[in-house]
Amino acid sequence: MVSLSEQMLDENSDVFQAMVHHRFVKDIKADRLPKEAFERYLVFEGAFVETAIAIFSYATAKAGTIEEKRWLIGVLDALANQQIAYFEKTFAARGVDPARYDTERPDVAAFRNGMLAIARDGGFLDTIAAMFAAEWMYWTWSTEADRTDISDPLLREWVKLHAEPEFEAQARWLKAVLDEAGETMDPAERKRLSAIFGRAQRLEIDFHEAAYS
Repeated sequence: MVSLSEQMLDENSDVFQAMVHHRFVKDIKADRLPKEAFERYLVFEGAFVETAIAIFSYATAKAGTIEEKRWLIGVLDALANQQIAYFEKTFAARGVDPARYDTERPDVAAFRNGMLAIARDGGFLDTIAAMFAAEWMYWTWSTEADRTDISDPLLREWVKLHAEPEFEAQARWLKAVLDEAGETMDPAERKRLSAIFGRAQRLEIDFHEAAYS
């Protein structure tokens, strides 16, 4: 039987490929991402990382084992003390005032609210499926982009964060949790979780497009 994560990737191949080949990704790899687009993205993404703390908090509360809870507490620590710190440093270095940007615009708010709703209203595996979609996607394209020449040092640092072994370990942990659960899961539940993966990926596409306007 195919693993649950592979089923997700297969059934959502079109939308996954659309995201990892989004113009945002292509522009980074070609070292031509407009400064304004990067800074707009940073504000939107920085705001979402705070939401991700809430998302993983829901997952921690709903996790079934202490091992899962310990891992997720580590994720929360990295979000709060590493990723948030990156945004604070970058905003200061570039003179970016997040208050000047509209983080309530529909395409940005839809991503934040949609991902939060999955974690709040769904079960533990719903959150794992949504965050696997996000983190496997980031690790996939960042690993490729990390091998290119990126002249902006802060953009290069952001890409590298998602290509580091620590981030890969997190993406693979999410994958492993899904695959273990999928071994005894009925086809309807596998299909439902696969649909969550696809929904998260579509939200990501619109979110990244928002960086350009």
